[in-house]
Amino acid sequence: MAKKRTIRTIPQQRTPVREQDPRARVKNFAEVNCGYTLAEALNEADRCLLCPDPACVAGCPVNIEIADFIQEISAKNFRGAYDIITRSNLLAAVCGRVCPQETQCEGVCVVGETLEPVAIGRLERWVGDLAIAERWTNIPYIEPNGFRIGIVGSGPAGMACAADMVKAGCEVTVYEAFHQVGGVLKYGIPDFRLPNQVVDAEIENLRKLGVKFECNTLVGRLFTIEQMLDELDFDAVFVGTGAGYPSMLGIPGDSLNGVLSANELLTRCNLMRAKEFPNYDTPMPLGRRIAVIGAGNTAMDAMRVCLRLGAEKVYCIYRRSRTECPARAEEVHHAEKEGVEFHWLTNPVEILDDGKGDVRAMRCIRMELGEPDDSGRRRPLPIPGSEHEFETDQIVFAIGTNANPIIGQTSKLKLNKRGYIDVDENLATSMAGVFAGGDIVTGAATVIEAMGAGRKAARSIKEYLGISDYGVDHFSGATLGASQLFGIDLRARNFVRIRVG
Repeated sequence: MAKKRTIRTIPQQRTPVREQDPRARVKNFAEVNCGYTLAEALNEADRCLLCPDPACVAGCPVNIEIADFIQEISAKNFRGAYDIITRSNLLAAVCGRVCPQETQCEGVCVVGETLEPVAIGRLERWVGDLAIAERWTNIPYIEPNGFRIGIVGSGPAGMACAADMVKAGCEVTVYEAFHQVGGVLKYGIPDFRLPNQVVDAEIENLRKLGVKFECNTLVGRLFTIEQMLDELDFDAVFVGTGAGYPSMLGIPGDSLNGVLSANELLTRCNLMRAKEFPNYDTPMPLGRRIAVIGAGNTAMDAMRVCLRLGAEKVYCIYRRSRTECPARAEEVHHAEKEGVEFHWLTNPVEILDDGKGDVRAMRCIRMELGEPDDSGRRRPLPIPGSEHEFETDQIVFAIGTNANPIIGQTSKLKLNKRGYIDVDENLATSMAGVFAGGDIVTGAATVIEAMGAGRKAARSIKEYLGISDYGVDHFSGATLGASQLFGIDLRARNFVRIRVG
């Protein structure tokens, strides 16, 4: 019998992870974080206390059984660890790389009260990468039930919903506006943080489950949500289109040549392969001195992409201090090591013209922090008389996104005052049979939060269609009588038998 782990008996130091040297990595798009070796993964797994009621599970938006999968790593049952993760999350290699574990599962880790928390994300990534290398898949026996589900958007929310619905026996078709599947995982996150081959491998597992993907299909233009229900004969629809419509500051000069959004920069570089120009015919005109406005994860990605594309200097312009910076600490650390120059408490008020319609510089004002605002962060206030010019020839806005208006303009779905789809507590929209989740409902959030919304919507769709999950009785309060057939409520039109192969 294994000895019970305590804070004193576990390895005291968090297992470090190897990274590319900053001087080398700014010249390539290869992954910065090299991941754990087997020995490193085993050492870090031994730091988990295997809590009987682990807080980390509640801290995970999709409730992965974290202590259980880590225990399997310690027992060297790596396939068992993968099986446990994939009960809740089919994108282990993705989430292990891009989820903000420090504010979710690791943020509530008991070990973190005394030592550094267990590196849950790194362990999840290690299992996910091993599964890809070994070509592991979990394809259960699925009993078809005849229901057809249409999903709009192939990002994290859409993929999570698709996985749960196809495993419930439904025929699932996912519509993607771009020419490749993956949504923000493909267009928004650079290869040095999330390699394309990792995303493709995880998507292939969905195809093996039976999910169908239709690319180059812009719902709202080729057909509407209403037509999906009426003419395309879908029994239910999930909208997970994300929120990729960029925000701009609206200051004088923001229409000059050389001003663009981080969304455009990253989409051109990642999805359209501008980084490999002229092998791919997507140009990416680049300035010498580039200022990125904002300090979230998207801003960090944009700055680090610009360095790799050959910019001489890259600046981060942020109106608050480093303390209020919303990006992951790891991303800020990587950007600093790679040479990004940070200008905290600085806010642009005008973009200046060179006389030929191009950016010459921007006028900025220094800020100081006042009382906290609605976000809980201290409000930035301008310092009178502190205006100054900042030399730059290209400006990238990374200050957030809004809901793409196409779905709202072409359907009768009720929207809230910010233009996002209005849903109830079950993610049901104002239109019967249509559900929505992820960034199109909440605004910009994390990959794992979007996946959690996709899974929640799948549960609601099954409830709506009367599909019972094994071990879940939706009709336990129903009165026995004429609505029963062989003891089964007729509203439960289908019972899905899943046999793990």
